[in-house]
Amino acid sequence: MKPSRKFLLLTSIGLAFLFLSLPAKAGDTPESLIKEGDFFGEVRYRYEFVDQDGPVPVTDNAKAGTIRTNIGFKTGKYQDFQALLEAQIVQNMGANNFNDTVNGKTSFPIVADPDNEEINQAWLSWSGIDGAEIKLGRQGINLDNQRFIGTVDWRQNDQTFDSVVFNYSGIEKANLSYGYIANINRIFGDDHTLGDLDSSSHFINASYGFTEWFKITGYGYWLEFDRLPARSSETYGLRATGKTLITENWSFAYEAEAATQSDRGNNMASYDVEYYHIAPSVSGHGFTFGAGYEVLGGDGANAFQTPLATLHKFNGWADKFLDTPAAGLEDAYVSASYKVTGLNKAVDGTTLTTVYHDFNGDENGDFGSEFDASVGKSFDLPKELPFEKFNILVKYADYNAEDAPFIDTQKFWLQVGVNF
Repeated sequence: MKPSRKFLLLTSIGLAFLFLSLPAKAGDTPESLIKEGDFFGEVRYRYEFVDQDGPVPVTDNAKAGTIRTNIGFKTGKYQDFQALLEAQIVQNMGANNFNDTVNGKTSFPIVADPDNEEINQAWLSWSGIDGAEIKLGRQGINLDNQRFIGTVDWRQNDQTFDSVVFNYSGIEKANLSYGYIANINRIFGDDHTLGDLDSSSHFINASYGFTEWFKITGYGYWLEFDRLPARSSETYGLRATGKTLITENWSFAYEAEAATQSDRGNNMASYDVEYYHIAPSVSGHGFTFGAGYEVLGGDGANAFQTPLATLHKFNGWADKFLDTPAAGLEDAYVSASYKVTGLNKAVDGTTLTTVYHDFNGDENGDFGSEFDASVGKSFDLPKELPFEKFNILVKYADYNAEDAPFIDTQKFWLQVGVNF
C-alpha cells in the first residue's frame, strides 16, 4: 500500500474511533443522522457539437449527446459527525459521433464525457471543535475561483479528490484550509489510463477579509503525481479581491493575483515561471462589464500549469489551452453580461453573457482570438413535483487560430437539467 493510501486509512480509523468513543450530547441521537438528512440529486442532458479544422486523424465534426445522473444523501449530525454519499452515472444518449477519449473514435474531435459509473463522493466529517472541520474521503474541493483546484463541474463527470481536508474559520473574517490529496478522480473516467491520478499532494489556502473591498488570500500548492510527473510542481501565490459601491446603483469589483511555480519531486524538468491575473468589473441595473489580463509564464520549454483547475472557466470556452503552451500564454479579454429583470416571469432571470479573448504567447507568437456567448435561465418548478429547478443553457464558442499548431474551432452546446 502506498504511503498516501496508508495516511488516509489511518486517518479514517482515527475518525471512526473518535466517533465511537465520544459521549453523546444532550438531545443528540443516532436517529438524527437520518431524520435530519437530505436526499439530493441532478439529471443533466447536454448536446455538444464541435467543428474543428483537423488535425489528422480528425476528419469529421463531433456530435455528442450525454446525460449525467447524480443522486446522494447527506446525513444530519451526530456527535459532530456528518457523512455524505453520492453516486454519479454518465451515459451516451442520442448522438454518439465523438471521441470521448476511451472509445477509439479518433476521427472525431474530443468531447471528454465518456460513459462512467462511480461513487462520486463518499466522505465523513467531524466538527467537534468550534470553527473547525475535518473531512475525510472522496470529496469535491473548490478553492477560490477554482484556478488551481476545482471540481470541473462543466464536464459531465466531476473531478473529485480522495483526500483529507481541514478547515478552520474560528477567527472572524479569516479562513484556513489544509488538504492532503491521495488520488484525483478525473473527468476521463475509470477506463482512461490517467482517469485516476495517484497523488502525494498538499495545499494550504489562507484568507483574511479586512473590509468588503479588500480580502487577501495566500496559498501554497505542492503537487506530485506518480504517473504524470511533468505536472508535479510547487506554486506559491497571493490573491486580492474586493467589491465597493460607486453610486447607489453601480458597484466596482476586482481580483488581482500573482504566483510563482517551479518543478517538484519526480518532475525531470527544471523551471521557474510566473503567473499574473488582474480583472476589474463594474455592475449595475442588471449589467456587468469586465476586462482582464491573465499571464501564464513560459520559458519555451516549460510553462505555468494548473492541472487540477476547473480549466473551462479560463482562457476561452473552446478549451484550446487546457495545457499551457511551452511559450506561455497571455489572455487579454473583455466581457459583458445582463440579467433580465422587470419584464415578465417567463424571461426574468435570463442571463446573457459574451466574452472576447485575444491570445498571445508569453515568450512569442500570436495564438489567435475567441468569441464566446451564452444564454441561460433557471425556472422554479411547482412544489408538488419532485424537482426544485429546471435549468436551460445555450452556449457557443468560436476560436480563430493564427500561428501553428493551433486550429480553428467552433463549439455549440444545448444543456437542460433538473435538480432536487
